[in-house]
Amino acid sequence: MEDNINKNWKKFLNEEMTKAQELGVTEFPFEIKDKNGNQIYFEYSDGFWNKREYDENSNQIYYENSDGFWIKREFDENNNKIYYETSNGTIKDNRPKQ
Repeated sequence: MEDNINKNWKKFLNEEMTKAQELGVTEFPFEIKDKNGNQIYFEYSDGFWNKREYDENSNQIYYENSDGFWIKREFDENNNKIYYETSNGTIKDNRPKQ
């Protein structure tokens, strides 16, 4: 009963629930993997989470965590990292100039 009250209260406050809270998960750490075995979501019992996205070659192209930190990456056809950017303002751009 208390979990339903907490869910409704979070909705009322317009706060985003974590995936584990949405799904009613009680065993941690909680992890979701894609069909290639890549971790796409991970959450600890304290609510800290991170999510990841991958390209068709399983290169991690995006990372974000519950603190708001994110990383974007791009890879070339040989799976070499050619671009890197973070929410802290770090940018490493090795993309070919056109």
